[in-house]
Amino acid sequence: MSKRRITQETFDAVVRENMEEFEMDPDEALREAALESLRVGKDTAALPDVTADIKCFTEQCSLGFARRYLAAQKGAYPIILSYCKKNMEEQDSVLAALSALAALTDGQPDLLDEEGRQFLLDVLQKYQVDSLVTCAAICVVRHCCIKHEQNRQDLVKGGVLPLLTGAITRHSGSAELVKEASSALRVMTFDDDVRVTFGHAHEHAKSIVLEHSGLKILIEAAKGKASKTVELVRQVLSAIRAIAGNDDVKDAVVNAGGVDLIVIAMNRHTSNPAVCEQGCACLSVLALRKPNNCKVIMENGAAIAAVQAMKTHPDAANVQVYCKPAEWNVSQAGRSLLMNFPLLSIFKSGILVGFPLHNLY
Repeated sequence: MSKRRITQETFDAVVRENMEEFEMDPDEALREAALESLRVGKDTAALPDVTADIKCFTEQCSLGFARRYLAAQKGAYPIILSYCKKNMEEQDSVLAALSALAALTDGQPDLLDEEGRQFLLDVLQKYQVDSLVTCAAICVVRHCCIKHEQNRQDLVKGGVLPLLTGAITRHSGSAELVKEASSALRVMTFDDDVRVTFGHAHEHAKSIVLEHSGLKILIEAAKGKASKTVELVRQVLSAIRAIAGNDDVKDAVVNAGGVDLIVIAMNRHTSNPAVCEQGCACLSVLALRKPNNCKVIMENGAAIAAVQAMKTHPDAANVQVYCKPAEWNVSQAGRSLLMNFPLLSIFKSGILVGFPLHNLY
C-alpha cells in the first residue's frame, strides 16, 4: 500500500478553507482540520504526520470541555479508538493515542463502549511493564468511571482491579502512576451516577481490600520511595478513605496498620492542608461506630495529630470540617479514651467548639 503524507502546507490549506468557505473561527477551523487528518489516518496507519495530529488534537481537547464535546460530536471517539487498536504494537503511537483518548473522555464517560473497554483491559495487560502507557491507560479508565456506574461495573467484571493494584506494586517508584492508580481505585468505590439507584460501591471496596490486597498495596505505596510526593500521599489517603466506608473494611484498614500510616503522613506533611484534610477524613470514617478502632487511634497519637492540623491550619475550612468529626467520633468511645487526650490546652485554644463534653463524665 502506498504511503499518503499530509504535509504542513496541506494542513494549513484545510484550515484556511474552513475559515473562508465555512466561516469558522480560527480555533474551530484548526480543530476541524485536525479531525479531518485523523479521519485520513483511520484508513492507513503509515501516515508520518498522524501522531503529530493526535498530539495537536490532545492539546485542543485539553483546553476545555466545549472543545472536547465538539470533538465528540464530530465523531472523534471511534477515530481515536481505531488508531489505538491499529497501533497496539507501537509504544509511541499507542501512548499518544491513549493521551488523546484520556483528553477526549474527560467529563464524557458515556463515550466508552464495549470495544473501548476491552481495548483498555488489553492494553493494561500488554503494557504492564511500561509505566508511561500504563499510566495513560489508567487515566482513561478513571475518566470513564467518574459518574458512570455501568462502566465501573463492566471494567471490574473485566478484571481491571488486579490490573490497577498490580500497576501500583510493579511501579511503586513512579509517583505519577501510583497517584493515578490510587485515584482510579477510589473512583471504583464512588456512588455518583444519578441514573443508577443502587450501585456497587461497597462491593467494589470489599473486593479491592479482601480479594486484591488493595489496602496493603496502598499502605506500602504510601510508605515507599515516592511517599515524599505530597499529591501522591493525598491520593492514597483519599483512596483509603473511600474504601473504608464499609464496616468490615474499616477493621481491615486498622489491622493493616492504616492508622499508623495516617499519623505518619499527617506528621510528615503537617504544613500541607490537603494531606491533613484527607488524614482527618480517614480517621473520622475509621472511628465511626468502631470503639476498638477509636482505641487504636488514641494509642497511635492520631488524635493529637488531628488537633495539630487544626492548629496549623485555622483558616483551612476543610481541615476544620473533617478534624472535628474525627474527634467527635472518637469521643463517642467513652471517658476512658479521652483521659489520655490533651483536652485542657485544646479547650483553652478554643479549637473544639461544640465538642461533646458529656462524654467526659
